[in-house]
Amino acid sequence: MSLRDYLAESAGVLQLSTAAVSQETMEGAVDAVVDALTAGKPLLVCGNGGSASDAMHITGELVGRFLEERRALKAICLSSNPAVITAWSNDYGYDSVFARQVEAYGERGAVLLGISTSGNAKNVIAAFAQAHTMGMSTIALTGEGGGKLAPLADYLLAAPSRSTPLIQQVHLCLYHYFCREIERRMMAPTPEF
Repeated sequence: MSLRDYLAESAGVLQLSTAAVSQETMEGAVDAVVDALTAGKPLLVCGNGGSASDAMHITGELVGRFLEERRALKAICLSSNPAVITAWSNDYGYDSVFARQVEAYGERGAVLLGISTSGNAKNVIAAFAQAHTMGMSTIALTGEGGGKLAPLADYLLAAPSRSTPLIQQVHLCLYHYFCREIERRMMAPTPEF
């Protein structure tokens, strides 16, 4: 496949996303996060592999800044603490590593954003189950169909592809929009340090 063909394929999936990903669902997800942050509740974000990197990217944009100078937002990446991840996984197993952290950092009214290109990551599914027991809202970034996460997600943002790299490219666009909208609605002056 040539570079031109690959870029055309990528552009095609992005174009399909304009119909496949609902503006209403995205707005609902943004509303849930803004409501949580306004109430002092956290946004927790998790994923594996490339999706772990995306989880770090999202929390970096929200804790730091995306486009505007503003106060820090309470976003926690559950994929970024190697001591917690390796200790828990070694002693209890990797399938519950995110659920344990949801138990630690989550609370009623908080939000969990889980990223899984297949929608079938066992540890993300377990985290969603834990979040629901605690009265948290859930947002899933997945590939086509949403996999097993679909019925557990209050807001399903599913890229219209089954190709992991193409799904991840759509996810990048979706979460940049997500961060932009959260930031726009949470604007407040940056505190003096």
